[in-house]
Amino acid sequence: MPSIKDPSSKPGTSRVSVTLAPDVHQTLERIAREKKVSLAWVMRDAAEQYIASKWPLFGRPEGA
Repeated sequence: MPSIKDPSSKPGTSRVSVTLAPDVHQTLERIAREKKVSLAWVMRDAAEQYIASKWPLFGRPEGA
């Protein structure tokens, strides 16, 4: 299924939709408030840290 390009997204980025358990969502919102950043920033940071923890010596795997 082809994706629909979001006209507000930056070049080279992708928009993603996720479903979170209420407690996870509340925790992420609390972290965002404490850091004074957006929830989207916290999600991007978490995703980058997850990838770094899976491939610490090699960076991002090809195709990722």
